[in-house]
Amino acid sequence: MGILLRILITSLLVMVIAHFMPGVVVDSFMTSVIVAVVLGLLNIFVKPLLILFTLPVTIITFGLFLLVINALIILLCTELVTGFEVKSFWTALLFSIILSILQSIMYSLSGQKD
Repeated sequence: MGILLRILITSLLVMVIAHFMPGVVVDSFMTSVIVAVVLGLLNIFVKPLLILFTLPVTIITFGLFLLVINALIILLCTELVTGFEVKSFWTALLFSIILSILQSIMYSLSGQKD
């Protein structure tokens, strides 16, 4: 039940952020569910590889390069999911920061662990 709740929360957050943030387009709620699933899979399989390959840069920047990796994951998701569009790298960066903060808040309110 926990994974379904996380997908639902992330889907709702993607829809809300896309509604208020210019440069982010989500066609439907079903598209946002697909975005939530794809983001979860990318975070499981692709993100660790990116972190491993960019470890020296991440260490030099005291972990701030992880924000860039998150933005790249969002941009990769836009390429994989039709109906989801993020206009630029900077929009993806801001989208990922806002999504991460809101997910943390919502998961803590719902009793989910990060």
